Amino acid sequence: MSQLPSSQLRAYADAHPKPPNIEYQYGTAGFRTLGSVLDSVLFRVGVLAGLRSKRLEGRTVGVMVTASHNPEQDNGVKLVDPRGEMLEASWEQYATFLANAPTTDAFLDVVDAVVKNTKIDLSRPARVVYGRDTRPSGAELVSALEDGLKAIGAETRNAGITTTPILHYLVRAINTKGTAESYGEDSEEGYYLKLSGAFKKLIAGKTKPEPIVIDCANGVGALAAEKISQHLGDSLPMILENTATTTKGALNYQCGADFVKTGQKLPPSLADKLKPGQRACSFDGDADRLMYYYLDERGHFQMLDGDKIAALVASFIVDLVRLAGLEKEVKVGLIQTAYANGASTKYLSDRLPVKCVSTGVKHLHHAAEHYQIGVYFEANGHGTILFSRETLEKLSTHEPNTPAQSTALNHLVNLTHLINQTVGDAISDMLLVEVVLTHKSYSGAEWNSLYTDLPNRLVKVVVADRNAFKTEDAERRLVSPAGLQQKIDELVRKFEGGRSFVRPSGTEDVVRVYAEAAIRAQADELAYRVGGLVYDEAGGDPKGRPKEFV
Repeated sequence: MSQLPSSQLRAYADAHPKPPNIEYQYGTAGFRTLGSVLDSVLFRVGVLAGLRSKRLEGRTVGVMVTASHNPEQDNGVKLVDPRGEMLEASWEQYATFLANAPTTDAFLDVVDAVVKNTKIDLSRPARVVYGRDTRPSGAELVSALEDGLKAIGAETRNAGITTTPILHYLVRAINTKGTAESYGEDSEEGYYLKLSGAFKKLIAGKTKPEPIVIDCANGVGALAAEKISQHLGDSLPMILENTATTTKGALNYQCGADFVKTGQKLPPSLADKLKPGQRACSFDGDADRLMYYYLDERGHFQMLDGDKIAALVASFIVDLVRLAGLEKEVKVGLIQTAYANGASTKYLSDRLPVKCVSTGVKHLHHAAEHYQIGVYFEANGHGTILFSRETLEKLSTHEPNTPAQSTALNHLVNLTHLINQTVGDAISDMLLVEVVLTHKSYSGAEWNSLYTDLPNRLVKVVVADRNAFKTEDAERRLVSPAGLQQKIDELVRKFEGGRSFVRPSGTEDVVRVYAEAAIRAQADELAYRVGGLVYDEAGGDPKGRPKEFV
């Protein structure tokens, strides 16, 4: 195909018209809104995915249909580049332009402009692998996506109902198949075999973990957890909860990683099931976030979020690098966002370089690539660890001088197989945490005692226009609305250990407010008072509801 199949594109596009009066935005995790208004977007993303593959000389790109931790009625879609990473930032604007073209003619004009601007050779093949989570709207949206792929003439592979991290894994595995950088067998089974095999090697000779309770958010992670549990056997006994993937309205409802992090409490369904001291964790709806927790001896809820995970695993890797005799050649760095608890930043800064970047996986992932081993975790539980090509080569060629160095080196090599380096992965990260806890013989309480979190509160404020809120300094300070940051600064100074920042959400029509203080009641008060400033500045809720924060 040396030119665009315009008549074919037109025929398919006419069947998927854009709804009027809706503006779509490719945010930090792609397009995400009510599933009922995404039909045209999915069709157009299919076309864009084909063009992206052609631009990359026929390498396979991925498309994932999911809204992650959002309510069940929402859905979304994002593109995955050939190494399993997020879509190149420069292409996000093309996605937004295509999605918002008001008519078929306008859509075709944008397609033509993308081809010319990016110098796409249309004779190249297009190859796309796609999957979806368990949302009821997923099947119809995938059908629209498939029409887009047909319209552009793409070769396709349907990964079916799967987790977001598995889709990312498949993209990289497909593109590295038969090469020196082979990422693994390009199948879902290959994913389970890779992770479970590495896990068993890493805990060999250690006391096997006690059973872990897993809240699967009534999402696709339940299906994946069941399958990997079969591969792990008694090396990691799992108790799976919230596995109702076909029950209407159950997905992410009063469960899942976002519910636990935001509410700082147990999912109600686990209230009578979790024993004091027992480890538990929550996935989110598409299994790319992880939140750990336990009940202490008094039965009080104790949360171990992304910051605690980062502290645990980063310290472990720094120790392994040192024990392997590689500390002069392999530098480990940690990436956080403004949401990281101040106590975690202080703890980690004493052990390795720490950098703060804007919220969003693409920002953390990119920053982590600048280290030989880059660890990134958001406080919400999304994160992974990247090993550079040079580091992977170093690990495969380094000659240890002692048995202790050899052991540490083998552990590092096995970690490169256990960790899903393409994206945050709840299952992979859970297995990583279990490895570290096993090696350290840590209980949840001992892990939690690495540092004490500053009390904090996160609230969401519904506003008419989240885009009116603009930030700088890695989203730690507001640029607009004018004067609001000064009011926040004045308020923060009234609270001991106070810190607060405001940023527009990249996935929801809200503004997020984060606050810390030395005392819990003060953190709560600071968050709600800053939220009040935001609410008043924005002119209140656009739907006329009374002021209330989540």
